[in-house]
Amino acid sequence: MPTARLVLADGTIFRGRSVGAEGTIGGEAVFNTGMTGYQEVLTDPSYRGQIVAMTYPEIGNTGINPADMESAKAHAAGFVMRNCCEIPSNFRSTESLPSFLRSQGIVAIDGIDTRALTRKLRLGGAMNAVISSQQALSDAELVARSRSQPSMDGLDLASTVTCAAPYGWSEPSQPQDFGTPAGAPLPGWPVFAKQPHIVAIDCGIKRNILRLLVSAGFRVTVVPSTTSADDLLRLRPDGVFLSNGPGDPAAVTATIATVRAIIATDLPLFGICLGHQILGLAHGARTFKLKFGHRGVNHPIQRLSDGAVEIASHNHGFAVDPATLPSDVRMSHVNLNDGTCAGLEHISKPQFSVQYHPEAGPGPADPLYLFRRFARSVSDRLAA
Repeated sequence: MPTARLVLADGTIFRGRSVGAEGTIGGEAVFNTGMTGYQEVLTDPSYRGQIVAMTYPEIGNTGINPADMESAKAHAAGFVMRNCCEIPSNFRSTESLPSFLRSQGIVAIDGIDTRALTRKLRLGGAMNAVISSQQALSDAELVARSRSQPSMDGLDLASTVTCAAPYGWSEPSQPQDFGTPAGAPLPGWPVFAKQPHIVAIDCGIKRNILRLLVSAGFRVTVVPSTTSADDLLRLRPDGVFLSNGPGDPAAVTATIATVRAIIATDLPLFGICLGHQILGLAHGARTFKLKFGHRGVNHPIQRLSDGAVEIASHNHGFAVDPATLPSDVRMSHVNLNDGTCAGLEHISKPQFSVQYHPEAGPGPADPLYLFRRFARSVSDRLAA
């Protein structure tokens, strides 16, 4: 295969093989510690603008399949691996990873020392970079390009991945994942006499989140991130969901304004990742950029109400500063790796959020109870 280069803004150059599309692409270089789930990572809109390095050395062994797509296409800016498997072995696979990367226009590199790269990003922090398979470009030109990439601070990327218009979603979670018939609520979830309506604000929403909302018994309408509170409330929701997404949460000003109006109501509200950060900002808290972020499917989270620890999937580069929360909002979960805020809840209203991804796509199913909690808050409101 042709050669490729990964060039960091500090001048470091890694040389390897080109295993994706031809070209040169820039973004923020980050690392993901997951041993599985590379297809979900690539198709998660939250990775828009980022060059993702997988720390696990063998990537691509199970190929690509339609069921594990978290959106209609790949969103990661670039992909970095130690070794990319060209011949997958899995009965669900319909395509190899290199073929998928090329068809999706994702510039990718393998054959580099991903341990050295991860150590550099871990110690020095996430930094801008470029991947290039274009031999005509000199090392100096690629270093200059990496340094000219926009900073993630202040960058509104949610508006680049949100839907263009409202739409309904009716596909449930896959029955083999949870041991339930297709379309049936998960065990222990409330059964509604009349199907409640949930409006999901799309800042880059993942499909498995939508599937779980349907499996909870909801009718789901997805709306763009720029939807005003008045337009959203005209849809007569019984609850509101705030989705994950890419970029700096403080830059998503239209969504923050919408959520600020919604939290003044008694509507149940559930936020994940960027949605969690937006909920904090709407309450008047501040967010800050983490040094290297949290990305992987094996991060420990402690629930403060009872001390229970859950292992969860993560993908974020910003966090809410709990010291800036108002008196009626408290931190509900903490990241045990660095002590950062991993969840919020209102002390009297059915409004809560988590920094991590409880939808198990990819990752463990420990936090699925959060969707059940949301369903119960909707049920309680309807019964009141």
